[in-house]
Amino acid sequence: MCGIVGFTGQENALPILMRGLYSLEYRGYDSAGIAAFTEDGLKVIKTKGRISNLEEKLRGEGSFSSTCGIGHTRWATHGGPSDRNSHPHLGGRDGKVAVVHNGIIENYLFLRGQLEKHGYVFQSETDTETVAHLIDYLHTGRQEDLAQTVLKALSLLRGSYALGVVSMDDSSEIVAARRDNPLIIGLGEGENMIASDITAIISRTRRYIILDDNEVAVVRPDRVTVYNQLGDVVDKPVQEVNWDLSAAEKGGYAHFMLKEIMEQPRAFSDTVRPRIQDGEIVFEDNGLTDERLREAGHIHLIACGSAYHAGMVGKAVIEELGRVRCSVSVASEFRYSNPIIREKDLCIVISQSGETADSLAALRQAQRAGAFTLAVVNVVSSTIAREADGVLYTWAGPEIAVATTKAYSAQLAALYLIAAKVAKARGLLDRQTERELCGALLQLPDSIREMLEQIKTVQYLASKYANRSSVFYLGRGLDYAAAMEASLKLKEISYVHSEAYAAGELKHGTISLIEEGTLVVALATQRHLYEKTVSNIREVTARGAEVVLIAAEDFDGDVSACKNVIRLPACMERFAASLSIIPMQLFAYYVAVERSCDVDKPRNLAKSVTVE
Repeated sequence: MCGIVGFTGQENALPILMRGLYSLEYRGYDSAGIAAFTEDGLKVIKTKGRISNLEEKLRGEGSFSSTCGIGHTRWATHGGPSDRNSHPHLGGRDGKVAVVHNGIIENYLFLRGQLEKHGYVFQSETDTETVAHLIDYLHTGRQEDLAQTVLKALSLLRGSYALGVVSMDDSSEIVAARRDNPLIIGLGEGENMIASDITAIISRTRRYIILDDNEVAVVRPDRVTVYNQLGDVVDKPVQEVNWDLSAAEKGGYAHFMLKEIMEQPRAFSDTVRPRIQDGEIVFEDNGLTDERLREAGHIHLIACGSAYHAGMVGKAVIEELGRVRCSVSVASEFRYSNPIIREKDLCIVISQSGETADSLAALRQAQRAGAFTLAVVNVVSSTIAREADGVLYTWAGPEIAVATTKAYSAQLAALYLIAAKVAKARGLLDRQTERELCGALLQLPDSIREMLEQIKTVQYLASKYANRSSVFYLGRGLDYAAAMEASLKLKEISYVHSEAYAAGELKHGTISLIEEGTLVVALATQRHLYEKTVSNIREVTARGAEVVLIAAEDFDGDVSACKNVIRLPACMERFAASLSIIPMQLFAYYVAVERSCDVDKPRNLAKSVTVE
């Protein structure tokens, strides 16, 4: 959600901080700000709105430079979007400490009350200003360095945080800390950085270390020292970014979302191909052994948002191939529902970022119950990836648009592989069937390319229906899961009201919403459900709906009532969701463009939901 960037080195920090903030835009924000050292002290410039507003405000401040500073993009949690609630926040009567923060401090009201008794005056409604004043209170008049003070402050905080702290005591030092929110340290030559994620440092360095929970880092231009909560120095492994800067750029496309839609054949292929050898599913380096899969009495799929919809598909395919009980749960519901988890259960947590707060909490809950946990994540060395017992990476590459597309496709690919692996381990997949499955998976990237070639047809439909007030998606079985994802895509980026329904539920209330001119997108990719789907289409067209049908190549039902039909290339039915979603992603994209929406950064949404 919020984004943090910091720089200390020899060059002017301001343009580096601004570039870092722009690279963090995709995380979602409503205000932005920076704090930098000048000859007159700490200078804080912040504003509500876009980073471009901050840039304009900076120009109005006249020319100044600084070799050390911190920046922040804020997503409002405590206090509405405003200049005064924006970060960084100053601590102390003289403003000698500045803090940026991602997370939620649960006991901030108590701490605020205590600080007010000591004469501290608060300028904002935020929990973060409490942290700034607390650090100043603990630091004032004491002969200790800033890192020691920050460690003391952290012992008094309840909640989650990633923090960047600077103090007038040392104008070349940044102190960073984290608990349950991601923070990395970028390692340069004569310069170092802090950031919420890799996109903010990649233009300066490919080398980085990951802060773990309850660690504090002292970041200076020539060195980085990391301490645990006891104050002991921790030796941290250095990692290297395995993708190029161009992967996080638009590459000539109008929006990141369109670029990422077009990258799906590659994302799917990169996830599948390394795990198929000579027609055989091969991956055991993640602890997902045949013995573990044979003994699992229940497979729990846990996720949020689009990853949950991928899990819906995964559940169906795992149960069909592996004949093992499988459930899919929204992470925020799972963790509070007192779920039944047994020691030999398998819990698969699906997350693009690997930092989703509710998914991480659900993973920890499953581990406490003794289950084996597997992470299906896209971001290497993310918190969920590091804490899970095993990890299956989706090699989609960096995904910048808030609305996921290629990461969703890669999640489906990973779940198909897991389903086949489960079936094989349980003796339900003979050699010939395994070869056929592998062949079908390897063919899917070409089939996705074929679907992408229908872009002009979808663009026409988007221009035709862009101003409809509501759009309904209908499907059964796997098609219902795809309909759920399609509906989410449309509403999150175009702001058009949209709902997805299991087609068999029409008579149970939904049909009352259908009227003359209502747009209904129906999916029909499962042969045994064709007749049922045709009946549902007749029901809605009889009430004036206009139907766009997305159907399998061999769909032989009556399509005369449909305004448009989009056909899928031939594929295994169980994998059809990977194809049917393509035109629906494109439809959502072009409707948003027609409505002049901010496609890559839709209002009120964040790419990585790192707070509850």
